[in-house]
Amino acid sequence: MKYPMLERLIEIVATLRSENGCQWDREQTHKSLRPNMLEEAYEAVDAIDDNDMANLREELGDVLLQVVLHAQIAKDEGDFDIEDVAKELGDKLIHRHPHVFGDAKVNSTKEILEAWDRLKKEEKINRKSILDGISKAQSALMSAQKISKKVVKVGFEWDSEESLKECIRSEYKEFDEAVQSGEFDKMEDEMGDIFFATVNLARWHKIDAEQALLHANKKFTQRFKKMEELAEKPLEDYSYEEYDKLWKKAKKLLEISAN
Repeated sequence: MKYPMLERLIEIVATLRSENGCQWDREQTHKSLRPNMLEEAYEAVDAIDDNDMANLREELGDVLLQVVLHAQIAKDEGDFDIEDVAKELGDKLIHRHPHVFGDAKVNSTKEILEAWDRLKKEEKINRKSILDGISKAQSALMSAQKISKKVVKVGFEWDSEESLKECIRSEYKEFDEAVQSGEFDKMEDEMGDIFFATVNLARWHKIDAEQALLHANKKFTQRFKKMEELAEKPLEDYSYEEYDKLWKKAKKLLEISAN
């Protein structure tokens, strides 16, 4: 099976990185491209959330460019090339899907995920802790979620939802005490505990905390923009009571338009 456009892309990037190519492309390193990798991935996720297939096609192309660029940089430095990347990925997918490429039998998605984790652990023999391997570059919210899911797999879990909620309430109390002390480091530490415990409440109900916060951000942004449209004077001149009325009006209008 041939993919001429993919091969063409690899050749284009190689040309851009060549002696007679583009100076900017030649100057790039894995580290200099790090922000681009994150930005392009987030833009692809935005397209998914908006169900915008035309934009998703474009954004996936931008993500693919980052992969091909990094592989070309590695090739130029004698580390690996795009073929090595594809081979390692293919080998990993085959190894982690023995029910597809082998004789293993599974009866549910749960069993597939359990087998995936077991096979992944076999591959990562140098990891000493179940928390090893969690990305340091992802958002703190996503990290908290990943940490929580991993420790729960070995039984480190609250005994009930109520005990988890009690933990959250106690964290708020400790934060209030830190505020009273006036110690900023202590306040920051306790606020972090509130966030971490709240992420676990989301996990308890199988809610993706990152997605939940993204939805909240989007909802707030839409309502605030509607407030700006409705405002009859500069927002800076609004009192708290006026703001409250304007917020509720914006919320109601958005709910009506959504229905």
